[in-house]
Amino acid sequence: MSDALQILSLGAGVQSSTLALMAEHGEFDVKPDAAIFADTQDESAQVYEWLGWLEKQLSFPVYRVTKGKLSDEAKTLRTSKKTGQHYLRPCLPVFFRDGDGISGRHCTMDYKIAPIRKKLNELRQGRNVIQWIGISLDETQRIKPSRDRWCKNVWPLVDRRMRRGDCFEWMKKHGYPTPPRSSCVYCPFHTDNEWRRLKEEEPMEFFKAVEFEKELQRSYEHVERIDGVPYLHRSGVPLSDVDLRNDMERGQLGLWENPWGEECEGMCGV
Repeated sequence: MSDALQILSLGAGVQSSTLALMAEHGEFDVKPDAAIFADTQDESAQVYEWLGWLEKQLSFPVYRVTKGKLSDEAKTLRTSKKTGQHYLRPCLPVFFRDGDGISGRHCTMDYKIAPIRKKLNELRQGRNVIQWIGISLDETQRIKPSRDRWCKNVWPLVDRRMRRGDCFEWMKKHGYPTPPRSSCVYCPFHTDNEWRRLKEEEPMEFFKAVEFEKELQRSYEHVERIDGVPYLHRSGVPLSDVDLRNDMERGQLGLWENPWGEECEGMCGV
């Protein structure tokens, strides 16, 4: 793949932002031809503000792609043509009071992987692709090869033995501001610390998550085959009422410690 197109998968979080700026500083043998940001349209305002700033620091283009607004898809009630029953697509791994999440999580695949893959096909014009992914050394369990023969995934931060903390240090050393954490504001895999940070530092975003949970619950009331109420927090308590004081006591899982043992494709949060 010597003449392959070099594309950075940009999540606009700590690791991928550091990777993009390291490339801009010439710290790798080659520079990306472009970066792609897959937008669920539900990131926090801080992330979109950061992305706008980051784009101005880079000499290579950043393409923003989207399938649509994930939260709208998650709560859209559908009707089966065969049975006439109502159903919801299992977009998000929400929780019920017994602590079990819904299997069949499609958010990463449908709203991250697929839009990026579509844009890659548009850009490559028959060429092979080297896709840079901002996974760091402390998250190597997320590493997965590409499913396409024409695309090879690489993890430059892992090759450099850089951890998430090293990314913060690199940004500080070069005089850059601290990147935000990238994820949907209502992600059920937020830790209590992240929920608390959102509530204290970005109250409007926390309010959006609280309202989304209520709207999702109203949609589930019309689904005949599901007898239960979905929650964004593992405790099975409304997000507005959750005690967020202690991660260990509440047992809330982090994004990389979820019930299925993995994050779908290693694309969220970087």
